Amino acid sequence: MTDPDVKRHAPATLRNRAAIVEVLADILPAQGRVLEIASGSGEHIVHFAAQFPNLEWQPSDPDPAALASIVAWTAESGLTNIAPPIAIDARSEDWPIQSVDAIICINMIHISPWSATMGLFVAAGRRLPPGAPLYVYGPFRRADVATAPSNEAFDESLRSRNSEWGVRKLEAVEQLAAASGLICEAIVEMPANNLSAIWRKQRSD
Repeated sequence: MTDPDVKRHAPATLRNRAAIVEVLADILPAQGRVLEIASGSGEHIVHFAAQFPNLEWQPSDPDPAALASIVAWTAESGLTNIAPPIAIDARSEDWPIQSVDAIICINMIHISPWSATMGLFVAAGRRLPPGAPLYVYGPFRRADVATAPSNEAFDESLRSRNSEWGVRKLEAVEQLAAASGLICEAIVEMPANNLSAIWRKQRSD
């Protein structure tokens, strides 16, 4: 039996999951496998799997405690379209999965080294088929938009905890995407000064 005590709780999940589902409904394929990078507690992917039952959901995280939490949440949900979680460090080139139909990544970029963001986009460019989406959610800085005071304070807090963390410049992320053959499809304003950023693997035609 799964130990319920290993379940983690991320309060932000309850606040943002409905808004994220609204965006995902417009971009995810009708069928196929969706890889979540940095699944954390596992609460998001359980909610998404219930909302999109025709998709196979593949959670991942580099933290063994997070993987255990994902297993616990999945077991409690009873859902059959969530695969066992796999260990993926976005910074590594050696991901234990070779092809997927979509990738989502929520609230990772600002609480990980820049090398993790670089790895995410390189891997997406290699593993997504043409036209497939990469969805990223979180706070960003934008050159033409004043940064919200709450995000400025958040950035300072992140950098005080780890000098490699911080709210990233969207333009810098877009450069990584373009270098990996990913084209920005949309930037969607989200609650609490967050953004949904959608890229798609460029088609050859």
